[in-house]
Amino acid sequence: MRPIKLPQPPSGFSGLPDFFQGGVSSAIRRAVVIGNGFAGSENQSIGLVRAIGLFGRLALYRVTRPRGGINEWLHWLPVSLHKKLYFFMQRIRGELGLQATFKKQKVMALSSETCGLSNILEADAKHISKMARETFEKEGPLLVVASGRDTISVASSIKRLAPENVFVVQIQHPRSHLNRFDMVITPRHDYYPLTPHAQEQIPWFLRQWITPREPPGKNVVLTVGALHQADSAALRSAASAWHDELAPVPKPLLVVNVGGPTKNCPYGADLANHLAARLQNVLWSCGTVRISFSRRTPEKVSNILVREFTSNPKVFIWDDGKGSNPHMGHLAWADAFVITADSVSMLSEACSTGKPVYVVGAERCTWKFSDFQKSLQDRGAVRPFTGKEDIIGAILHLMTT
Repeated sequence: MRPIKLPQPPSGFSGLPDFFQGGVSSAIRRAVVIGNGFAGSENQSIGLVRAIGLFGRLALYRVTRPRGGINEWLHWLPVSLHKKLYFFMQRIRGELGLQATFKKQKVMALSSETCGLSNILEADAKHISKMARETFEKEGPLLVVASGRDTISVASSIKRLAPENVFVVQIQHPRSHLNRFDMVITPRHDYYPLTPHAQEQIPWFLRQWITPREPPGKNVVLTVGALHQADSAALRSAASAWHDELAPVPKPLLVVNVGGPTKNCPYGADLANHLAARLQNVLWSCGTVRISFSRRTPEKVSNILVREFTSNPKVFIWDDGKGSNPHMGHLAWADAFVITADSVSMLSEACSTGKPVYVVGAERCTWKFSDFQKSLQDRGAVRPFTGKEDIIGAILHLMTT
């Protein structure tokens, strides 16, 4: 069996981003993550906390919205206004008892497989800022990391209420008033609207409404893709956990991650048919192909791939919700990846492994997501999946360069 090779930290690497070297990292010994219930956002925050060595001193809070019925049409409202409107509607309906649902209480935790956390509380800016002030003398400053639109008001309120006791990091661009945070970490493509190419696409009367409206300031850290938890330690742990299932499979192992269409990366059955045909063309150069769907994958897409490959002995298909999620195991054990262009997170994780990454559907992406795809290709991190690839040859080439 060929031994698995995972990325090694560079010599002298402390595990901390440059900003946290020295004073800040030595002063901060605890962290709070403000989540929104979406893995794509929360994994970025937890990944940052892992990177600076505070995962063992982490508390996770969540901003929650009312769900179901008319609430699905009200997600454009600020969280606080959405909840007030919901309570008002419930009062009219005489269902006052449901108000207790959104008072401070435990909400659904991330699975232990995802982050190892439980006892997740509703995010309350006053409660968190009070805790930071009262424990400051003994515990030092509190690192607050938030990600996603719904967390912006909570994170900025914590900074306003306890400015001397917290260091607040907002991941993903908050669109305005970036000085509310000590640091903003956001992908470079979030600043695509400022480029000449983007300006040409925006009617002049709409330009003042498109954000961001100014270049990044001193408190802004730009990344190529999304932050994530798939660091060397996590991959080694996953390699061990999935050894019995993935070590024996014939190599090379090609992992295919299928997400779902988005507004700026649309696709449907036509892309699924193209993907199936291209995979058929490269099967000869693969020992095993493992196809994984996400919660966003439409049935019309998954059904095409299942119908095409379900009887092929080289191909294993995993559907979200059926058994343990093999995602981290796939990242650790795969020799190469094919990933749909819609998911910034999946592409960022796969690229961080240093293995060959092929993208399908990048030409369909528009606006800043097209810029993200171009950025990855310009850096040589990904290449289009054409169906003409020699997977064995690509891996051998990577190993000898």
